[in-house]
Amino acid sequence: MSTEPPCAATQPLIVLVAGEQSGDSLGAQLIDALRERLPGARFAGIAGPKMIAAGCDPWARAEELAVMGLFEVLPELPRLLRIRRTLIERVLRERPVVYIGVDFKEFNLSVARKLKDAGIKTVQYVSPQIWAWRQGRVQKIARAIDLMLCLLPFEKPFYDEHRVDARFVGHPLADRIPMDVDRSAARRELSLAANRPCVALLPGSRRGEVSRLADDFARTIAWLSAKKPELQFIAAMANAEARDFFAGVLARENLTGKVTMVDGQSQTAMAASDVVLLASGTATLEATLVKRPMVVVYRLGWLTSLLLRQFGMMKAPFFSQPNLLAGKEWVPEYFNESVSAETLGPAILRQLDRPDGAEMLAAFTAIHQTLRRDASRQAAAAIAELIAR
Repeated sequence: MSTEPPCAATQPLIVLVAGEQSGDSLGAQLIDALRERLPGARFAGIAGPKMIAAGCDPWARAEELAVMGLFEVLPELPRLLRIRRTLIERVLRERPVVYIGVDFKEFNLSVARKLKDAGIKTVQYVSPQIWAWRQGRVQKIARAIDLMLCLLPFEKPFYDEHRVDARFVGHPLADRIPMDVDRSAARRELSLAANRPCVALLPGSRRGEVSRLADDFARTIAWLSAKKPELQFIAAMANAEARDFFAGVLARENLTGKVTMVDGQSQTAMAASDVVLLASGTATLEATLVKRPMVVVYRLGWLTSLLLRQFGMMKAPFFSQPNLLAGKEWVPEYFNESVSAETLGPAILRQLDRPDGAEMLAAFTAIHQTLRRDASRQAAAAIAELIAR
């Protein structure tokens, strides 16, 4: 992280910190919306390429923070603590009008506690899933932040109950994705056959996530190809590292010619598909908004998984966003040892021919309408109000 002295400036400074791709996208849109309300503001912090393009001065890169899992983070802990310490020192020195943690909750909330104690206003944009597990963290959150910006409607009542200032602002994905998505146009864009069923594959955005799922995804492709040879497959890869790793697994399983691979373009790949196989995360909400059937998988390191089960830390009935938002299991979810070709293959075939497809479409449309609230502008308005206060 750079420790160069700040340049002299009279404009108010807003510091934002994102630690992964989804946070980078949210942060970039928030910067644009904040600039509309606060035209003279400067932006700096830990940023990805989209935030940098939006005008955020990168004190460090978001990619440096991208680590997943309770115990998977341990080897990276000394490096992360150095970044955290340097960030806190610089924020305290430059005294921004507000510190905004964009997703990446554990890191951002630990920083926010130090800053709030020093009199700097703090915001967390995207709530931790404390309604799902470790609900006792809400008291620590209350001590760390002045404002919680919630993307999902059921989060605000939880915070209201615990007297934490929270706003439901909606989800930027719901604003960006059209209510009706054209499958034929997406297939033309990706050069896919118009008359063959298609499975979209999204094995994750981080290298660790992809490495835990790639073998099972490849075996599922082989299983499905044997059962339904007319299927075509499109894999949307989040970055070059993930693409290279997944391509290597496909080559080892003699599946290279079976899968069309694209960089990014996750929404287009989903739109082109009849069903999506994907890692749990923000992508499941994107698939919901594109209104495609899906099969969701989640695989953690064994020690993290053991603790979640052993101590009953998981409180929510589901882990995928469409099921959480609907309060009903519209899409099948598979966790750790249940992730295999023998479970995923049949589940995908069932999703291809759902008798309740119209009902599922109506449920996903209702979710889309609830989340479409011009989220970035709502969030910017709430932050501007906090600054003025």
